[in-house]
Amino acid sequence: MAKDLLLEIGLEEVPARFVRAAMAQLKEKTEKWLSDSRLTYEEVKAYATPRRLAVLVTGVADKQADISEEVKGPSRKIAYDENGGWSKPALGFARSQGVDPDTLFLREVGGVEYVFANKSSLGVETAGLLPEALPALVTSLTFPKNMRWGDHELRYVRPIRWLVALHGTDVVPFEIAGVAAGSTTRGHRFLGTDTSIEEPGVYVERLRAQQVIVDVEERESAILEGIRNLAAERGWKIAVKEDLLEEVLFLVETPSVLSGSFDDSFLQIPQDVLITSMREHQRYFPVFDGDGRLLPHFVTVRNGDRASIDVVAKGNEKVLRARLSDAKFFYEEDKKLKIADALSKLENIVYHEELGSVADKVRRVRTVADRISAHLRLDEAARQDVSRTADICKFDLVSQMVYEFPELQGIMGEDYARMAGERESVARAINEHYSPRNAGDKPAASLIGAIVGIADKLDTIAGCFSIGIIPTGSQDPYALRRQAAGIVSTFLAHELEITLDDLFNIALDIHAERGLKQEAYDVAKDMQEFFVLRVKNVLSDQAIRYDVADAVLGAGVSDIRRTLLRAHALQNATSENGKAEFRPAVEAFNRVCNLAAKADSKQVDANLFADDAERKLFEAWQKAHAEFLNASTEADLAGALTALASLSNPVTNFFEAVMVMAEDEAVRRNRLAVLALIADDVKQFADFSKLSG
Repeated sequence: MAKDLLLEIGLEEVPARFVRAAMAQLKEKTEKWLSDSRLTYEEVKAYATPRRLAVLVTGVADKQADISEEVKGPSRKIAYDENGGWSKPALGFARSQGVDPDTLFLREVGGVEYVFANKSSLGVETAGLLPEALPALVTSLTFPKNMRWGDHELRYVRPIRWLVALHGTDVVPFEIAGVAAGSTTRGHRFLGTDTSIEEPGVYVERLRAQQVIVDVEERESAILEGIRNLAAERGWKIAVKEDLLEEVLFLVETPSVLSGSFDDSFLQIPQDVLITSMREHQRYFPVFDGDGRLLPHFVTVRNGDRASIDVVAKGNEKVLRARLSDAKFFYEEDKKLKIADALSKLENIVYHEELGSVADKVRRVRTVADRISAHLRLDEAARQDVSRTADICKFDLVSQMVYEFPELQGIMGEDYARMAGERESVARAINEHYSPRNAGDKPAASLIGAIVGIADKLDTIAGCFSIGIIPTGSQDPYALRRQAAGIVSTFLAHELEITLDDLFNIALDIHAERGLKQEAYDVAKDMQEFFVLRVKNVLSDQAIRYDVADAVLGAGVSDIRRTLLRAHALQNATSENGKAEFRPAVEAFNRVCNLAAKADSKQVDANLFADDAERKLFEAWQKAHAEFLNASTEADLAGALTALASLSNPVTNFFEAVMVMAEDEAVRRNRLAVLALIADDVKQFADFSKLSG
């Protein structure tokens, strides 16, 4: 008879950012254990609050499924010794399968006889597996940070305070860190009490009665419904940011949505400052009117019921008032700061002990940005804007506001630069040069902001790589992956006519002035490989097949925009409808590239053609080459790929008509030169050997 299984891990409050991942991990590990243990079940449901992680499995089988399978062992040739008995390999095989050697038997597979064992075992009852499996499941969970408590050896995200483990109505006996599993859970810290769970099916309702909504989706729906109702009642637009909602969701066990107000005199402070103070420091949702103007109100979520909710609101108002008063003071003080004075202070801020001060970095960014501007042939006004933006892009780092709210860097720079009389294009670009700030953010909208942003990010990456700081595994303390992804997305947004190779050379030339630990060529090679992975992510996001991505990336990514166009053209050409038609071209390309590797020249002499097939191949290549060189759009590249593919017949005729490795050295070199020219175009488009099928 199937029974339900409940496991709850009761903890001190877990950091909100850890909870969802831990809940998912508990569910996945439970499902894997059930599968590995050959236990059938109906459904696995995970639950979580700040103080608990739980999993409820319905319809768990009473016992493991019996198994009976035939396992192949060594061949007959080595399974017998010279006396006709089982050899050591055969006996070892029997031992490893837990069977008597006398039960081994022979069976022919593919014309060869092998020893087989009939391995069978009866399933163990579920109740007998759980006392060992559940504690192993609990302690197998991993977290970003762990701690120890008391004199226990266990390291865990937070101290374990209670455990519930029920199989049907029976408690599963085990103990972890001095806490014995039982059937008693704890309700809301202030509104509930301990309560007994008679059987797993009543878990959710028992906790609801103790003011705990343990179902994450239900809790989130309650929060969103409360926000929607409040917005409709007051005529507000309440900005619900996903990451803040996620944090609040795992800070409460019973949510109650409430609102508060602050003095409208604080609205004189820049809107971003108020929003940041509310969101980042107080976990409040900001409120706007229908035109998107910030209102002197906020919305927050209480961990509890609605008793004395007005008192709670006033307490939140008092805390926010103190926060905003500080922000107002910082803002007023910062308005006295002159940009020139701020820049001089950057000389005393260490950026990195091997890379100098922040002022040193700013000077490098200015030089990189100026060289990019020159490469792109910007007009004089745009070049001046780029230079000025690069010069002052970091001046707000010494402001009191950014010191208090680091996430406002750039945002305050734009505001302060505008007040100081800087050109609007420069003020806006100071903010934009940090974009994209995260995975969901957009690149800089203006070309000025885009160029300075690329220069800033490029200097960081080149500097770090030049001193051996290269991301490995999950370690990326300088967020180099995010910055490289930002460069790629900015490139694509503005379709910049400059290659990664050009950028690497610019940045490394500047860093070489202070001396590099290794050759610039080697640093550039590492950077190239680093950017390949960022471009590969973009291709994946655009639904490019993995084999097409590998093929296109095999031809290099220096021209990012062209790389993406090549990928889309190749994907279309090798879709299911066109794959069979394109296969002969792939085979021809691979054969050409293999032979072309033997060429030592690309100088072709038409007078040395001994067969018409040579001439026709060369002429076909000239036509395809011209189309390939002039391709600048996806349609052009699709046409160029078609032109290259059309070489498959001339290539086939060429190989049938002549011997490439002719005895006459001049003829041989000439034929290899023709193949080398074709291979050059092919390799610039893709490494076709990486295509599957």
